[in-house]
Amino acid sequence: MSLGSRQNPATRLIGAQPLPELAVQSFRLELVRGPDPGQSWELGPRTRLGKGPDNDIVVADATVSRHHLEIEQTPAGFLLRDLGSTNGTFLDNARIVEAYLRPAMELRVGEVALRLRAQHEGLRIEPTGQDSFGELRGRTAAMRRIFALLERVAPTDATILITGETGTGKGAVARAIHAAGLRADKPFVTVDCGAISRTLIESELFGHEKGSFTGATHQRRGALETCAGGTLFIDELDDLPLEVQPKLLRALDAREITRVGSNKPLKLDLRVVAATKKDLRQSVDQGQFREDLYYRLSVVTFALPPLRERLDDVPLLAERFLTAAGTSWDRLQPAFQARLLAHTFPGNVRELRNLLERASYLDELEAFDPTCFPSDSTPANADSELRFAIDYRRPFKLAKEGLVHRFEREYLSRLLARTSRNITRAAREADIDRKYLYMLLSKHAMMPGAEETGGNEP
Repeated sequence: MSLGSRQNPATRLIGAQPLPELAVQSFRLELVRGPDPGQSWELGPRTRLGKGPDNDIVVADATVSRHHLEIEQTPAGFLLRDLGSTNGTFLDNARIVEAYLRPAMELRVGEVALRLRAQHEGLRIEPTGQDSFGELRGRTAAMRRIFALLERVAPTDATILITGETGTGKGAVARAIHAAGLRADKPFVTVDCGAISRTLIESELFGHEKGSFTGATHQRRGALETCAGGTLFIDELDDLPLEVQPKLLRALDAREITRVGSNKPLKLDLRVVAATKKDLRQSVDQGQFREDLYYRLSVVTFALPPLRERLDDVPLLAERFLTAAGTSWDRLQPAFQARLLAHTFPGNVRELRNLLERASYLDELEAFDPTCFPSDSTPANADSELRFAIDYRRPFKLAKEGLVHRFEREYLSRLLARTSRNITRAAREADIDRKYLYMLLSKHAMMPGAEETGGNEP
């Protein structure tokens, strides 16, 4: 089965437990009420159902027409069409002529009831021989398997769902997929559902017209519209409000949106990549996430392993971060290397980057200082957090300014790493005004996207 197929939405890759790390999900139509219940049929690119012997699915029931309906696999899902049947085609008790068939919906043809079911089989993907994919790095088998998968699906328009703990690099993977895809020269737009107020998320996604709600003083294009042929990355998908999910599903199905306060539909042309730190299948079971949207977004899905499960990748990842600081892994003290390779990294790759940046700012990269490592089992001691080197021979004012300078850089470095460099979230967590945060970041040459080499210390 080809993983790179653009016209096979019935094939999905799932990484959630208890499924294998990578699995194929294929859809079958199962008869739940009628003659011989329990039998099922795999759906092809175009499947015709009726009681006539020339159909792909033959249902021998008097209430089913000779050629009753057909199901076509489209990029948007399974499109169901009634073929002029006598007794009609119904989805969840609503008679339809043409509609999309989703898992969990009841399909009724005459007096016969069917459901779309998913089945999973473990998928074996051989690791690629490469230890990188775009800007991503990893030489462990787990990461090279993911790189092999990305080599196949990135050049397609498949919708991708990335799962993994906070800090594992889901955003970096999304950017790498975009850069290797057909839309690389188009915009890459991120919507962080965890950083946007629930009352504003709909406007953020779909845009709004002037006067559509209190505070809407001008027209605004939403993220789906500003993608304009590019890639939309929906981060923290698990934080998407339940009431907004149906509208997102309709937009992805119809490939069009309507701004808040408008009646004019706008056509969409985009690819969607989403990320979540939660088990969305469990959220579906608990009624916290719509099942139909879950299936719509999980055309391809895989889990990024936590860094503690791929410690052999630490030197390769560290080398990338250290290059920016003008040094290399080989120049680190053996004790520093050993401590890095033994650390459990609860913050994953983001913690590794933050730790190396901190050591760089404090000139500790080539002189091992164990206090730069937070405890794996207990919170770091408050005194050790502020144990910066002080030259007591300097005048009081200069020594104080130097200490404050290093404290600000340390605090800002950790703040940016913890908030994925999201300025709005960082200002909120630090409880400071955004303008003041911008001033501090500019002062220390730490603006997101800027070269973070740091200003001159007093």
